[in-house]
Amino acid sequence: MSLNLKTLVRQPASASQRVAKNTGILYAKMGITVFISLYTTRLILNSLGIDDFGIFGLLGGAIAMLGFLNSAMGAATQRFISYAEGEGNKEKQKSVFNVSVVLHFLIAIFMGLVLFIVGYFFLEYLEIAPQRLAAARIIYNFMILSTMLSIMTVPYEAVVNAHENMLYYAIVGIVESLLKLSVAFVVVHTIADKLIVYGILMTCISFIVMTLMRIYCHKKYEECEFRPRKWFDKQLMREMTSFSGWSLLGSQSSLLAIYGQGIVINKFFGTNLNAAMNVANQIEGQLYSLATTLMRALNPVILKSEGAGNRELMFKAAISGSKIAVFLIAFISIPIIIEMPYLLTIWLKNPPEFAIIFCRLTLISGFFDFFSTPIRTTIVAHGNIKKYEIVFSSVCSLPLIVVFFLFYIGFAPYFLYIVFLIYSAISLGITLYFAWRNFAFPIAHFLKKAFCRTWAIILIVSSISAIPLLFFESNFLRLLLVLFVSSATCLLGIWFLGFEDYEKAKIKEFISPVVSRVFRRK
Repeated sequence: MSLNLKTLVRQPASASQRVAKNTGILYAKMGITVFISLYTTRLILNSLGIDDFGIFGLLGGAIAMLGFLNSAMGAATQRFISYAEGEGNKEKQKSVFNVSVVLHFLIAIFMGLVLFIVGYFFLEYLEIAPQRLAAARIIYNFMILSTMLSIMTVPYEAVVNAHENMLYYAIVGIVESLLKLSVAFVVVHTIADKLIVYGILMTCISFIVMTLMRIYCHKKYEECEFRPRKWFDKQLMREMTSFSGWSLLGSQSSLLAIYGQGIVINKFFGTNLNAAMNVANQIEGQLYSLATTLMRALNPVILKSEGAGNRELMFKAAISGSKIAVFLIAFISIPIIIEMPYLLTIWLKNPPEFAIIFCRLTLISGFFDFFSTPIRTTIVAHGNIKKYEIVFSSVCSLPLIVVFFLFYIGFAPYFLYIVFLIYSAISLGITLYFAWRNFAFPIAHFLKKAFCRTWAIILIVSSISAIPLLFFESNFLRLLLVLFVSSATCLLGIWFLGFEDYEKAKIKEFISPVVSRVFRRK
């Protein structure tokens, strides 16, 4: 199927306007939470110290994994809720909600038992100082509880996303960030074991977030009526269990590969390198949340379009979404990659060894990841995910095996990120293949209009932005110069090379009312 650009320009603006409005709300939230999160990390690192920060990063990989797992499970749940909403079937939405709550409760119990059993054995094999092993066990158990609470929150987050109520989601996100900042201040001033206090209070935050989501959804949305005797549908349960099971297979494989990075680094290089990984994960998480924010606003459009039978709009949303997501990452991350040594010194004073190269490589890898994310959502929307998840999960374990072998024969720690960067590129290829195979996704159009154009802009902007490094010493003035050059060239490149005519028309359509209101007020 080819994309008819004239048809896309004539599409009703409501969907695009909703995406723009929701994205604006979420980016306002991001402007607050990113600063809070980065400052919180600085407080925690200085308070816990390198070793305890590394331990929490190693064990906290379960929580980092959890965020990825929740996104995957939430996407599966949201697929059914948004699909039913696209059909206009209110009773089916109630059935989906009831089945989803029961299903995620069972998943939470299952994941809790698995993590508890695995943790009982594997903690003994980690490179943790004997005097901190008892604290590590306590932290791990609280992380299991946090994992279970977050899994049970998934159905409510999916409902909020399906209704595109990004204002409430933003409010909860800001509250969560402020709570984490409060926890950091408590940890700084406590006389108890700081690591244990930090782990316990972070679990309390998971409980508070779940409570806020549950109360709001039950009061706000008609379909959030938990009456399993009336609305539970066995056939739907089988369908959602099958879909979630295959989705969970791919997600867990990815999570094990991601969490395995920390374990492999720990076994070969110790907790100091885990601290460096934790710093990289913090930067990655904050910057990737920019693109994830866009996807949170865009996913309902993709899912509802397939539910309403408008596949052309789904393709358009996915291709434009992947391109814009990478543009957002590039706009922020290019100057950060270039000035990483100076920025880490400002942020953390004494960054852990290898943190600079870890951060740079993980951000580059993200370009491939966010090309994949919207395309993966189209596969979820279509519903035929079995073969895709089997292949995807089979490939997930290979990078970790390669990394283990490289470390065994003496390669440097940063080769972990090089291997996973290559894996991200392969993963994009697998996702594109299955999107084409399942529903004729236009790969040639995607490669020509999104992938190649975007990489050309990234390479041009990076080359021009690095020129100040040839003439100036590392200082604040050079940082400002790099930011200016990068921002200017990136915006020019995106507008003149990145966007097509119909995308420019949509942007002008969004901007014109805002400009008109400003001038009317004056």
